[in-house]
This record gives sequence, structure tokens and C-alpha cells, in this order.
Amino acid sequence: MRWGKHVGALRRLVPVAAVLALGLLTAACFQPLYGSHPLGASDSVRDKMAAVEVAQIVAKNGTPEARLAVALRNALMFDLNNGAAPVAPTHRLTITLNSGIMTVIVDVASGRPETQVEALNATFTLTEIATKKVVLNVSTSGRASFDIPGSAQRFARQRASRDAEDRAVNAVAESIRNRLASFFVAGT
Repeated sequence: MRWGKHVGALRRLVPVAAVLALGLLTAACFQPLYGSHPLGASDSVRDKMAAVEVAQIVAKNGTPEARLAVALRNALMFDLNNGAAPVAPTHRLTITLNSGIMTVIVDVASGRPETQVEALNATFTLTEIATKKVVLNVSTSGRASFDIPGSAQRFARQRASRDAEDRAVNAVAESIRNRLASFFVAGT
């Protein structure tokens, strides 16, 4: 009778032990993407991304795109090299921006927008500095919605719009960073 109780417990432990054994066997196969250890004989992804020079993003002074361009460049420089300029850049990242606001929900009684979406589209080109060869040419976008609290609160509307712009910039910067990491790992 006592043996039957132990058999049930052993049956539950066998799958757990199998999963743990399989995990131990495959643990050496995985490496963090942004880790500082080199992948094979070449530099690590972090080292390769730190060697990317982010060019100034062209935008007219005094326009919303100018603020977004500075914010995007700063976010990318921080993501790629902790805010420092690369010592010996191997690649140059050139970005063009296009932004706009789309109205999603309109109040039927007043005709005023209640919810809007900040849209930020970016086209970026990665060029090898030594050969001046374009190795990557991709487009990405970021969207962030915001609610308008009412017609009497215009400063709250401006703050909500600014916060949505910042969220869209962060989404685009993260997308560009991930695409660059993918390029440096896989070469595509």
C-alpha cells in the first residue's frame, strides 16, 4: 500500500526531471543578444552597435519634426552607445522622419476630436563608412494615441500630445535598435 503512494509521486517527478535535464543540456546554446561576449570570432553585438554613428536628422527649425528628430537621435545614441559618440565608427545611420496626427474619435455633439493618434514614420539607411556601401535600407513607424480631456483644458491637450510624441519616438528608436541588432547578428 505504501509503495503505491510513492509511485504516484515518482510519476509526477519524472516529467519535471526530464524538463530540467533538457534545460541543462541546451543552456550553453543560448546567448543574450545585447551581451558583451563576442559571438564566435567577431565582435559582440554591443561592440558593433557602439560603432554606429547616428547622423543629424534633417528637419526644419521650429517644426514639430525638429523636436522629434532631436529626441530620436538622442534615444538612438543612448541605446547604441550609452549616449557617447563612437570612437571609431564603422557604419553611419541616416534617418528621415515624417510625422502627423490622425483623429480617431470625434464628439458627435461638438465636432471636436476626443482621441487622436500621433504617427511617426522613419526611413533609415545604414551605410558602411569604409566602402560607402548601403547595407540596410528600411522603414519603420511608431503610433501612440492620446485622449483630449476637453476644450477648456488646452494645456492638458498639448501635454497629452507631447507625451504621445515621446512614446512614438521611443517605439521608433526601439524598432531601429532591434533591426540593427538583427542585421549585425544575421547579416540581413
